[in-house]
Amino acid sequence: MPTFIMLSTLTPEGVQTVKNNPNRIREVNSEVEQLGATVKAQWATLGQFDFVNIVEAPDEKTIARVSLELGSRGTARYETLQAIPIDDFISAL
Repeated sequence: MPTFIMLSTLTPEGVQTVKNNPNRIREVNSEVEQLGATVKAQWATLGQFDFVNIVEAPDEKTIARVSLELGSRGTARYETLQAIPIDDFISAL
């Protein structure tokens, strides 16, 4: 299954939401699953992005739907990168 890296930055509203309800992060992960993708790993980070998520989705359309749905809420901004396994990358060269 294709793997994607989702980088997210909380908006001021998102910071307040997480501060008031830290478990909201896990709730969003469940919502991602309802949209057809799976959060395989997740880290809170310091710096430009607040969270780094490793997400599997069956295709680009699914991850686009996830990104659009989450982004439409106004609590975070997302940047999604498609991850290519290194062996696949090397064999394509």
